[in-house]
Amino acid sequence: MEMLNVIKPHLYCRVTEYIPQIIQFIKGIIEKGNAYAVQDGSVYFDTNNYGIYGKLSNPTLGNTNPDKKSAIDFCLWKAAKENEPFWESPWGNGRPGWHIECSTIASTIFGNSMDIHSGGIDLLFPHHENEEAQSCCYHEVQQWVNYWVHFGHLFLKDVKMSKSLKNTISIREFLEKYTANHFRILCLFSNYKTGIQFSDNVMINAVNILHKIEHFINDCNSYIAGNWNCGNVDEVMLLSCLEKTKHKVNIALANDFDTPQAMKLLMNLIRIGNKMLHDSEGFKTTSSTCIPAIAAVLNYILTTFSTFGISKSTTVNDCKIDNIMKCLVKFRKTIRTKALEQNVKDKTLLAACDEVRSNLSSCGIIIKDNKTETVWDIKKY
Repeated sequence: MEMLNVIKPHLYCRVTEYIPQIIQFIKGIIEKGNAYAVQDGSVYFDTNNYGIYGKLSNPTLGNTNPDKKSAIDFCLWKAAKENEPFWESPWGNGRPGWHIECSTIASTIFGNSMDIHSGGIDLLFPHHENEEAQSCCYHEVQQWVNYWVHFGHLFLKDVKMSKSLKNTISIREFLEKYTANHFRILCLFSNYKTGIQFSDNVMINAVNILHKIEHFINDCNSYIAGNWNCGNVDEVMLLSCLEKTKHKVNIALANDFDTPQAMKLLMNLIRIGNKMLHDSEGFKTTSSTCIPAIAAVLNYILTTFSTFGISKSTTVNDCKIDNIMKCLVKFRKTIRTKALEQNVKDKTLLAACDEVRSNLSSCGIIIKDNKTETVWDIKKY
C-alpha cells in the first residue's frame, strides 16, 4: 500500500479480538425477535420477520437448508463441524457468520451509524445487504450507512482479475514498468463504479497524461523563477478560467465522485495555461509577466492532485540512478572524444565536458577520464 501511495488506516481490527462483542450482537438481534437458532446450534437472521430486507439489491435465494424458515435467511452464527476452530457461545460451539463480523466491529468502533461504507460491486449482495439489515435491526434505526460506495473490478483480457483464476498482476510486477502515479491517473480517468480493462495500451494513455501534468508543473516553476524566455499570459482570462475550473471540479466531485469529469476540467486548465506559457510570439510584444496568475494555477493543480493521491515526487532507486549516470557519462564521453579527435582551436565542447565533471563533483559524484574509457563513482568521504 505504501508503494502505491495509499494512506494507512487509523485502525486494524481482527475478528478474533471481537468474539464477545459478536456474540452479544447476535443476542441482541434474537431478543428483538429477528433471529432464531436451529437444531445444530447455528443462528439465522429472520428476513421475513424483519420486513424491510432488500434495501440495496434484489435478493436471490440462498441455500435450501431445511432448518431455515426462508431460503434468503442468512447465518449469524455457524455451528462448528468436526475438527474446525470454534468459540463457545450460548448456542453451542461455533464461529461468526461472514456478515456479522463487519457489522459488530464497525458498530463497536463507530456506534449506530456510519457515513461511508465501500467495497467491490460483488459485495452488494449478499454481504452488504445483510450487513445493513442486521445492523438496522440491532440498533433499531432505519438507516445504518449513509453512503454505500461500490466499485468496479480490474479486468485482464475481459476476465476479472482474481486470485482464484491466477490471472492477477502483483503490485511489485506493475511497479517494475509503471509508477504509482500512473496507476492513480488510470483510476482517476475511470468512474469508480465501472470496471477497468487493464492493458499496456491503456497505461500508455495514463503515462502520457502524467507527462503533460509534470511538464506543466515544471514550466510553471521555471516561469515563476524567471527562467522562462517566452510566454504571453493573459492574467484576467487565466484567473477566470481557474475560478470556473474550481467551481466545476467541486460540482463533479460532489456528483458521486465523478473524477473523470474533474480530470477533464483540470487537463483543460493545464492546456490553456500551457498555450499561454508557450506563446513565443506574444512574448515579443509584451515584457510584463503574470507570476501571481501562474502561481495561483500551479498551487491549485498541486493541491488538487495531492488530494487525489498523486505524489509530488517519486523516489529514484539506486538502479535508476545507475542507469542515469551511465547514460550521462556515455554522452559526455562521445562529445569529449569527438572534440579531441577534431583537435580544433575552439575548446568550447571540452570546456563544457569539464564543467559537467566539476558540477557532478560538487554533488558527490566523481568522473575519471582514462585513455580508453570514462568511469564514475560516488565519493566515499
